[in-house]
Amino acid sequence: MTHNYDVIIVGSGVSGLYSALCLPENARILMLSKRELTLCNSALAQGGIAGVYNSPDDNIQLHQNDTMIAGGFKNNTETVHILVKEACHDIENIIKLGVDFDRNPDGTLHRTLEGGHCRLRIFHHKDATGYEVLTKLLKNVQQLPNVDILENTYLCNIRKTSTGYSVDTFRDDVHTSYNCHFLILATGGIGRVYEFTTNSAIATGDGITMAYEAGADIKNLSLVQFHPTAFNNKHTRECFLISEAVRGEGAYLLNCNGERFMHNYDDRLELAPRDVVSHAIIFESRKLGSDEFYLDISHKDPEFLKNRFPMIYMNLLEQGYDLTKDRIPIFPCQHYLMGGINVNSNACTKLEGMYAVGECSHTGVHGNNRLASNSLLEALVFSRQAANDIAGKMADAPENFEDTEFEHPSDAVPIPHGLRTEIRHIMQKSYFVIPDKKAVVEGFERVAEIRKMLSSGNYIQNADFIEAKSLATVAYLILKEVI
Repeated sequence: MTHNYDVIIVGSGVSGLYSALCLPENARILMLSKRELTLCNSALAQGGIAGVYNSPDDNIQLHQNDTMIAGGFKNNTETVHILVKEACHDIENIIKLGVDFDRNPDGTLHRTLEGGHCRLRIFHHKDATGYEVLTKLLKNVQQLPNVDILENTYLCNIRKTSTGYSVDTFRDDVHTSYNCHFLILATGGIGRVYEFTTNSAIATGDGITMAYEAGADIKNLSLVQFHPTAFNNKHTRECFLISEAVRGEGAYLLNCNGERFMHNYDDRLELAPRDVVSHAIIFESRKLGSDEFYLDISHKDPEFLKNRFPMIYMNLLEQGYDLTKDRIPIFPCQHYLMGGINVNSNACTKLEGMYAVGECSHTGVHGNNRLASNSLLEALVFSRQAANDIAGKMADAPENFEDTEFEHPSDAVPIPHGLRTEIRHIMQKSYFVIPDKKAVVEGFERVAEIRKMLSSGNYIQNADFIEAKSLATVAYLILKEVI
């Protein structure tokens, strides 16, 4: 296995995989996966992919308007237009790659509705769209002879060189460095900086942290989205999502008294954008002195629900709830990051040869709040933008590679126990849905101390250290923006 590549892709979610598929066939590619290949936020995406594709009653201007409204008109209009215009190309492309979207009895693609959309434009595979897209893309990537894949490999460090980048990796207690001309960061979100999140275990902000340390711009990291309907069992850190599509199919939100309440906060009721619904739940919670909230779709046909939401139905049964009969306990939970590594419309960072795609990037398409099912679309569209940009530059890349030595002192010690738990508690207390200004200031001071200690100390650079430093850096950058 060579240590020199044209392109290194860090991350094996939808954005990383699609980047590999869109790059030229003659590009030598290394893909690094932090854990097993299917453990990522992409695999957990339930709702679907929003887009205008063979849609007679829809158009890209309506999709753009809905995206801008949900984002509070703080979106980047250039990248939003690219997002909605290119949707048809990428939806068609992944169908050709084998993605099996649900269809109507006549064979046409089925579309559903989610909060903030004025048209039925969500293409989906039951309630497990992310997993369907991920596994089909992965199958195609694994057949590419020009792609090497390393699982269970942590990114430890990034260094700019005269010929591109060197990356330091950690796998099976061994550090190995690799070199490339072009580096694509597709490392996902930051959910594990909170006590409760819908995100997978890998979402610790590693790519954002290392891009920041390498000199890339990080923008709007404080724009954290809290999904209003995460299953609320009050025990597990990873809270599985009750998709927005459930409300799109007619579910009601109920307070502790079993009453609908969204009419008191927004005319769009249960189908208001996520930030509006999350805020409404918090306000209602404070008014009634209770955090008991429910999602109820038991008035719909049971067989329809079992067929439309099989994964949610089975997950809830395992927790003792029947979606077709019971009110489901829900509460807002950290879900998505709108900010990240700042990039242009081709997913380029300010550092030559470094790209960022997917949730770790900041394209500006989401503004202050992501419109439902625009995330998988963003992952596809801007990964292809990055691949096309790299394809146009490969001919001018140098033939050689500069190798870099990364130091790992033999006298290094383990990090202190409990740092990640402390950081999560700080973030949950200070910056959840409606920030606590006093707790934000106090929390910032403490995470700054932790970050300084980890950055300057002589610690073993293993998985514990990498994730703790990433969480401390992410928390530091979020709270610094809002002080």
